Formats: sequence, C-alpha cells, structure tokens
Amino acid sequence: MTDQPTTRRSRPTFTDQEALQFHAQGRPGKLEIVPTKPMATQRDLSLAYSPGVAVPVKAIAENPSLAFDYTTRSNMVAVISNGTAILGLGNLGALASKPVMEGKSVLFKRFADVDSIDLEVDTEDPDAFINCVRYLGPSFGGINLEDIKAPECFIIEERLRELMDIPVFHDDQHGTAIIAAAGLINALHLTDRDMAKTKLVVNGAGAAGIACTELLKAMGFAPKNVILCDTKGVIYQGRTEGMNQWKSAHAVETKARTLAEALDGADAVFGLSAKGAFSDDMIRSMAPNPIIFAMANPDPEITPEEVSRIRDDVIIATGRSDYPNQVNNVLGFPYIFRGALDVQATTINMEMKVAAAQALADLAREDVPDEVAAAYQGARPRFGREYIIPVPFDPRLIHTIPQAVARAAMDTGVARRPIVDMRAYKAQLSARRDPVAGTLNGIFERVRRFPKRVVFAEGEEEQVIRAALSFVNQGLGRAILVGREDRIHATAEAAGIDLEGREGIEIHNARLSHRNSTYAQFLYERLQRKGFLFRDCQRLINQDRNHFAASMVALGDADAMVTGATRNYSTALADVRHVVDAKPGHRVIGVSLCLARGRAVLVADTAIHEMPSAQELAEIAIEAAGVARRLGYEPRVALLSFSTFGHPRAERAEKIQEAVRILDGMRLDFEYDGEMSADVALNRDVTVQYPFCRLTGPANVLVMPAFHSASISTKMLQELGGAMVLGPMVVGLDRAIQIVSLGATDTDIVNMAALAAYNIGG
Repeated sequence: MTDQPTTRRSRPTFTDQEALQFHAQGRPGKLEIVPTKPMATQRDLSLAYSPGVAVPVKAIAENPSLAFDYTTRSNMVAVISNGTAILGLGNLGALASKPVMEGKSVLFKRFADVDSIDLEVDTEDPDAFINCVRYLGPSFGGINLEDIKAPECFIIEERLRELMDIPVFHDDQHGTAIIAAAGLINALHLTDRDMAKTKLVVNGAGAAGIACTELLKAMGFAPKNVILCDTKGVIYQGRTEGMNQWKSAHAVETKARTLAEALDGADAVFGLSAKGAFSDDMIRSMAPNPIIFAMANPDPEITPEEVSRIRDDVIIATGRSDYPNQVNNVLGFPYIFRGALDVQATTINMEMKVAAAQALADLAREDVPDEVAAAYQGARPRFGREYIIPVPFDPRLIHTIPQAVARAAMDTGVARRPIVDMRAYKAQLSARRDPVAGTLNGIFERVRRFPKRVVFAEGEEEQVIRAALSFVNQGLGRAILVGREDRIHATAEAAGIDLEGREGIEIHNARLSHRNSTYAQFLYERLQRKGFLFRDCQRLINQDRNHFAASMVALGDADAMVTGATRNYSTALADVRHVVDAKPGHRVIGVSLCLARGRAVLVADTAIHEMPSAQELAEIAIEAAGVARRLGYEPRVALLSFSTFGHPRAERAEKIQEAVRILDGMRLDFEYDGEMSADVALNRDVTVQYPFCRLTGPANVLVMPAFHSASISTKMLQELGGAMVLGPMVVGLDRAIQIVSLGATDTDIVNMAALAAYNIGG
C-alpha cells in the first residue's frame, strides 16, 4: 500500500453577501415541500383528503404499525435543536439555528434520500425540550438532535431514548464518534497497533469527546488506556473540580494531571477542544508513529503543516475539508438513519454505531472510483496515511453504511421489519442516490447470472484498467484488456492497482497474439474492395486496438466490447464498422437514456444520423422502441418537431408526418405518434388538448428530427436540468459493442461494458 503525496486542496471562498444571497434567492431557505401524489383533479383531492383519507386513518387506528405504510413516517426524520451550541458559534438561540437545521435536512435528502424537516424548540429547559419532542414522536421515523450544549444534551438524548420507540440520535456526539472511530481503526492498522493495548488521550469532555470515549471502549479499547481531559486537565479518579456524572464514568487511575503529561508516550490523541490546544512539545513527546485527530472546528488544535515541521511519522486527521482525512459527520448520519428507517428500528444502539464505523473503515481500504478521484484534481487517493477515511462524495456510501446498520439492528433485535434479501436491498439503496443505478440494476443482475467475456479495447488507460477490475469484482464476467502487457502493468502499478494474479482479467497484446493473422485475413476479406490492401488490414489489426478488439468479438473470441475513452465517438464507430455490420433488418443508431426528476426517457438518434429521412426516422423509432423494451419500459414513442399536428406548417415537419405514415403501414406492437413538440409529448396536461393523440401517457421514447437537436437537447438536459444521461448507446450492430464518450470515467465504462454484455443494442 502506497501513501499519496501530501496535497492541500484550496478551501472554497465566498463573501458574507454571497452566503446571504444564496439563502435568500428564489424561495427563501433551502427546503420546500412537494406532494408525492397527483393533485390535479377533484378525485385526487378526494383520495388525498376527505373522504378518502378516512380509510388509512381507520387502518392505522386498528394497527399503528401501518403508519409506516400509509404515511411519510417510514422515511421522515426530524432535525431538532434549541440553538444552544450552533456549530462553533455558541448559544445564539433557536431561531438562529434554523439555517443550520435546514442544511442538515438538505444533507439527509441529498446523500441518503431521507425526507427531513427542521424543528427549532425555543427553550433551554431540558424538561420542557423533552416534553415538546416526545409528543411529536408519531410524526417521525427518527429524531436527529443537533447543536445542543453539554451536559443538557446527555440528559435530553437519554430521556428521549427511554420515552420514544423510534431512533433518537444526537449527531454532535455519535456522528463525530463514529467517523473518528472509523479513521482510528485504519490508523491503528497502518501503524500495526493492537486496539486493546493502544494508549489514547481524548482532549475535550463535551458531547463529542465523551461519545468518542464510550464508542472506542465499546469497540475494544482498554478503559485504563483511555485518558479523558477537559479544560482543567486530566479526569482522574478522586478529582472533584468541574466534574459531573458523565465525566466521572471515565475517570482513571493515573499520575498525569495535565494534557502534556497525559500525552507523554501516548499512541493517539483525539482533539475535540480548541485551536492551539496541542503544543509542539506535546506532539514530540508522543510515541513513534503517533495518531493525531485534531477535530476542533473551524480551526484544529494543531494543523498538518505545524505537525510536519515537528516530526514526519504522524497520521493526522482534522475536521477541515482542505486537509486529507476529514472527519465529516455527513459520512455517518444520513446513512445510519437510512439503515435504521429501512428496518423500522426502535433505537440506534451501540452495535449499530460500531457496525457503521467498521463499514466506513473497510470502505476506505477499497480502490476509489473516478467520482472520488475527480475531487482530488487528478491525485487519486489510496488507502494510506493520508486516506484513512472515505470522502463524503463517495457514491458507495449509500449502499455500504445502511446495510451494515440494518444488519446490526436485526442481529440485536431492534428491527421491527427485518430485511430478507440483502442483495435486493443493496440495489434499492444504490437506486436512491443514482437514478442510473436503479435503471441498470436489472441489467447488472442478468449479466451476473450469465457472465460474459468483455474486451476493454483501450487497456493501457488507467480508467479502463479500473473499469475492468470493477467489472470483474462486481461478478459481471471476465475482462480482456487489449494493450502491451508491460505498459498495462506499469500504469496499474503507478495507480496503485494490483493486477498480479488477478482472477478474471486477461491481457492481450495485438501484435503478439496468435490470432492476429486470422483477424487480418478476416478484415481483408471485408475491406479488399474498399481500397484496403492486405498489409493495411494487417497494420490495423497489429496497431489499432479497436480493430483487434472488434475482430475478437466478430470471430467469437469474446462476447462483447467497449471502447471510446480515448477517441472521438464517430472515429471509434467507424473503426468498429470496418469489422462489424448492422444486424440484418436493423438500422445502427445512437440512443441516450436521460433520467431526471424520477422519469426515464430514451432519446434517439443522438450519435449517427445527421439529417434522417422519413424512412430513417421510422426505422429509428422502431430501434429505439426495442431498446425501451429491453430496459423494461413499455414504449410510448413521440416523433418530435417544432410543430404539433400540422401547426405551424413547415417543410421539415412534413418529413415527420411522412415517418408516421410509414409506421402506420407496419404492424407494430407499441404506441407512437407525431409530429409533436416536446411539451406535448412529455406533459399529460398539455396532451389533453389533442384528444386524438394515440399516446396513452407521457412519451418515454423521443425520436428527434435530426442528430443536432438530439445531441444539443441531451447535453442541455445534463448541464442545465441536472439530468443523468447514459449513452449514446450503439443500437443495431450485429455484435455486442458499446462506445463511451471521450474521457469517460471508470463508472461510465463499467456501465457501458455491462450494457454490451447484456447486448442492449440488439
């Protein structure tokens, strides 16, 4: 395992005015409530409210657990504060805490698809606060307490956990503890330490400090080896000054009385205190390879730069995003509640917290996807001293942490609705954050059942190697990397990827392949009347990986192929077309899958036909409808134009009308109509103005009048509308071949490789 070089990423900067404008622009604040059921007709209103609502009311009265089925309770968390400890700003009151609580609710939704509402309780009296919250219990599936000062936070959480049958979680305590514990697990591993023998100092005896101490002891730290300190020094047995019951629980027998004395010879220290709390001498006095978590916000107890001037054998983490190893609570609370809600847990117990910490630690040891690497501006993080904690934008968090939490809840008997099929649950979790994942899950499952040999043509590229490894690790089949073996291994080694002895990955060098003469002869027979000599074909097979890889597929030496990461789409397609023909009776087109606001729409042709004729448009519609079926959608095809059913009249619109007439002359088993504008095709309320329209619902396949309109619209949807766009997928070839966009990430390549293995194009 290789450590990445120390790099400090620049902190995002903004003015106070920009922050205010961000919160004020448009709808003030950061949240809105959107109905999940239609409210367009009187019947809708009757079902949503009176009299229809009486039916679930009676059902819940008879069986209270049905509230999880008929209301938002199963996916709703309340974020509650009284504003007595807002971030690092102190006691500014309940109302001032509202922007923070709204932000917390946004994070719940963004990272784990948990619906959340913020509640600000205007009292500093713990009993009044407790009574307020306890009676709100039926509204929510969980309670996230936030920014409440110690020691009141301990009293409030403990009492609410006793009184309520839903999870109550004070994130300032347990969130920090869980993330820090995950990082510490990995730091101990890297420094070859035994948890039971490690000497730890925790500086700061507030909510987070005490929670860290409790969690680490539950995980295996020996109580005698954990020294807790506060502003008055070491919390030792017999001390009376500044003590309370929570501090007393962690008092130890020791001669140390100051933080400096406690740190002398210590293996690790957790800082949950204030800027500057750790001096140079304190750091020097620690044991070899010390572990320092300086988590004070916004400024740590000591910075990584200061530590590096003192000694060079340190593993350090902070709460800051501009340093490696950020202890960020967003890695925990959204996913912990996701798992707890999904099994309808009655509480979040210690075992669930430990499971979350261990899952986070394990995730940091895995190879990271491109989405994570992009945030490091090209310096891909690898497990080591400066990457011991996953980063918040790692897409794997959503299906890793909730699973671990849910399992722990079931194992400890606090799950009211256990999950039977954990594989299906993982797929559901992936779909919550990434719509493409939801659409692809069925395809991935089929490919796993019938794994294929897929050729990755550009095998010397780092993202392609990563994609091939991921393809194999996900159980999708065997990966064949085309390229020079020494170059592939050198690229993999430089990227920290271990390919030695890796089961399921093959490397084929085109020039050295025993099949290249066969491929060259095959290609020559295809191209000899198109201006190619035998030596031209031989050179293409020996030197061009697309021709070699496509020949492997064409002659049955592989099942499918993916390429395009290093070449223009049209160039890669031209290479492939030298080797593979269109499937008999089919037209080769490009289809993109767009997912936005919970809707999936296929757009064609987004890659090949610049100005299709009426006949070509009809054939594009048929091919695209076939793709919709293979993806599990019942196709409703709209042939688009700037005009709708003859208005305004225009020569180009007549071509669309002719395409519809051509389709009318065929016996087709899917809905289609045109010409129509995009809003008529997609918006049912607009479509009703045309009662003769053949589509029974909003279109899910859009046939564009030209390549330029298809390409422009999908890219605008992606950039301005926040849509997820997969493709263009190549459809209509006689072999299973897909082309990614130039510069595609490893995730894009894996998705397209899976589509190729599934043979989505034919």
